[in-house]
Amino acid sequence: MKIEKLGVQLFTIRDFMATPEQFRESIRKLKDLGYDQGQTARMQIPYDIAGQICREEKFEIVGTHDNFDLMVEDFEQAYKNHQLLDTNIMGIGGFGSKGASIEEINDFIAKANVIGDKLAPYGGKFTYHNHSHEFIKDEEGRLMIDRLVEGLNPATTSFVLDTYWVQFGGGDVRHWIEKLTGRIDILHLKDMGKNREKQFITEIGNGNLYWEGIMESAEKAGVRYYVVEQDHCPGDPFDSLKMSSDYIHKNFM
Repeated sequence: MKIEKLGVQLFTIRDFMATPEQFRESIRKLKDLGYDQGQTARMQIPYDIAGQICREEKFEIVGTHDNFDLMVEDFEQAYKNHQLLDTNIMGIGGFGSKGASIEEINDFIAKANVIGDKLAPYGGKFTYHNHSHEFIKDEEGRLMIDRLVEGLNPATTSFVLDTYWVQFGGGDVRHWIEKLTGRIDILHLKDMGKNREKQFITEIGNGNLYWEGIMESAEKAGVRYYVVEQDHCPGDPFDSLKMSSDYIHKNFM
């Protein structure tokens, strides 16, 4: 399979986005590395300035990890922020990492669906990004991810499925991509390496995930955007992003 454009979660370069000048320089570096799209993780500079820079550098913002409380309490302002970035995909990076009751999960789902309903007239969706805690069984023997899949409205919400965290949580990456067919707007491409002590996040192609199969399943599932994310890098994150980009361009572009 072939993908047309490659994206990057800007959290990967979070230490290089503190000022407008630094933000522009970083976007230019990403473009040079083969990334034409990005997903934000909160903003360190004003939304309007970030949006202007991205437009000038021809770098497309395809979604966000943003402030859930603001989305709930002041949707109009939250949506305005996203308009400034030229995206109508409003998302968060996760929920309940320190533990959440079934009641709290259901309350979150209800609020997320309201946000999705408000976004629908604009052609947008609310997106949820998983980690590994969604794959822990609760007191009823069920997974949080199953509750999210069942509870979130597929017409107005979608998932940012993270390949590493699915694998880390004990899930089968291809199974979850296929199960969420039509419901994955953004796929986080993140590889898993292994040494004698632990698993770790690493550059795409440098770990053990079966990328040919993952990308095949992703294409069949209708994934819209392919976004590289590396939470932690051994050195300069731009060096790591180059390795991932080179691998993906060679094999899938």
